[in-house]
This record gives sequence, structure tokens and C-alpha cells, in this order.
Amino acid sequence: MRNRVDGPTPEVIRRHGPWTRITHWMWAVCVFFLLLSGLQIFNAHPVLYIGQQSGMTQGFDNAVLRIGAEGGQGSTPAKGVTQILGHRFDTTGVLGLSGPAAAPQPRAFPAWATIPSSQDLATGRVVHFFFAWALVGTLAIWAVASLVNGHLRRDILPGRRDLRGLGRDIVAHLRGPLRHGRRYSPVQKLTYFAVFFVLFPLMILTGLTMSPAMDAAWPLLLDLFGGRQTARSLHFLGMVLIVAFFVVHIAMVLVAGPLNELRSIVTGRYRITGDGQETEED
Repeated sequence: MRNRVDGPTPEVIRRHGPWTRITHWMWAVCVFFLLLSGLQIFNAHPVLYIGQQSGMTQGFDNAVLRIGAEGGQGSTPAKGVTQILGHRFDTTGVLGLSGPAAAPQPRAFPAWATIPSSQDLATGRVVHFFFAWALVGTLAIWAVASLVNGHLRRDILPGRRDLRGLGRDIVAHLRGPLRHGRRYSPVQKLTYFAVFFVLFPLMILTGLTMSPAMDAAWPLLLDLFGGRQTARSLHFLGMVLIVAFFVVHIAMVLVAGPLNELRSIVTGRYRITGDGQETEED
């Protein structure tokens, strides 16, 4: 007598094409080195301002973020302090002051979070610029390939149906469990659209705005972002948002089924359940 299995039979489909998978891992490598080398560059002057110039030498304070160390003289112990919009926080051991307890170092981000780990602005800039252009090249390859194979139209650009179903999809993600489907859900489409068409272009343009040579060639960049210092602050904010996306992305992979998700971005094969119309966050 045969055993009856309730529920839909899983089906394995081809979900990601080769160019989607290749550029995915190229982005992962680029973003990793850009993040750690960017923190190295930030450590050289760990203050963010709004405007064309910093008020440090102009007699006014337009800082929105400041990370540093205070004290350490006489009987006053040193401590790390992070100041955000005038609000001060003790971040000793993480930001401002970190390292071995016997000999902590006054630096904005700790040694383990920067490339190289020592204070070396020149090397950090070389690494950062190399992977910045690698990221631009990867984005160009992905855009062309996605136009040709339909990935952009099918999986990234949200349509009216996606916008109408966004509320239901958010509720479904909050309730769980996440289902394996053929197509990206509205939440996925809007998230990836924001990363590819908002965050990545923002990072590229604000990075160019911080270059005096690019400002001379394209002075419109300074007007677009309200000054070089504002561009630097927006560049930092974009980095924070990309890190937040990465954390949520990994969390969703773990919740949705890491083996199935990892297989889809390595081999392209993906196991779906149900009618395949509902999708999970991967």
C-alpha cells in the first residue's frame, strides 16, 4: 500500500543565469573590500560635515558625525566617544578607542574593521579605488546581461501588480514561513531595485564628487549634492544602508533555507513549493 504524502511536490527549476551568479559574487568581493578600505580612509579624518567645506578651520560647527577619543591624561581614563547630531555616546572598545585593554588605540574604527589593519591611508585609497572601478565594471556587465536575458524586466523592475501586492507581501514575510517560488516577490523586487538603481549610483556619484579632478570636469556634481562635504556624508550613509541590506539579506537566506538559496546562486538550480507564485526573500 502506498503512503500518501500531503502537500505540493517540490520542483527544481533554473532560477539564476550564469551572469547573474557571476556578478553576484563579484559584487560580494567588491563590497567587502570597499567597506573595509573605506573605513580606513574615514579613519584619517573621522568627522562628517554638511556643506561645501568643513567648519573645523572656519569658526563654525557643521559636523553631523564625529568619532574620536577623549581623556587619557593624568587620572582621567581615555574613552571612545561618538557624537551624532550633537548627541554623545560612550563607544569605548568599539568606536573611538579600541584594541588591547593594556594599550588601546585612539582610532575611529578598530583595526579588525579596516584594510589594512594598521593606519595606512595611502594603501587604503589604492585598495578602495581599485575595487570601486571593479564595482562599476561589474554593474555595467550585469546591466547589459540583465537586459539581454530578461532578468532586469522579469525580476528587478517592479510593476503595478507588485506595488498592489506589496502590503500583502510584507505581512507574509512578517508572519512566515517563507515559500519558495518561481518569481521574486514585491518586497524582493523593490529592495533589489533600490540597491541597483538608488544605492549603487549614489555611492558612485558621491565618490566622484569627492574628487577635485572630477569636480573640475563635472562641476554639476557639487551642485547636485550640495558640496563635497555633503557628498562625503551621503557616501557614508550609503555605506551604512548597504551594510544593513547585507545583514537583512543574509538573515533572510538563513530563514528561507540556506542550502536551497546558496544552491540557486551557485548552480542556478532552485527548489520551489506550491504553485510557485509566492516567493521567498533570498
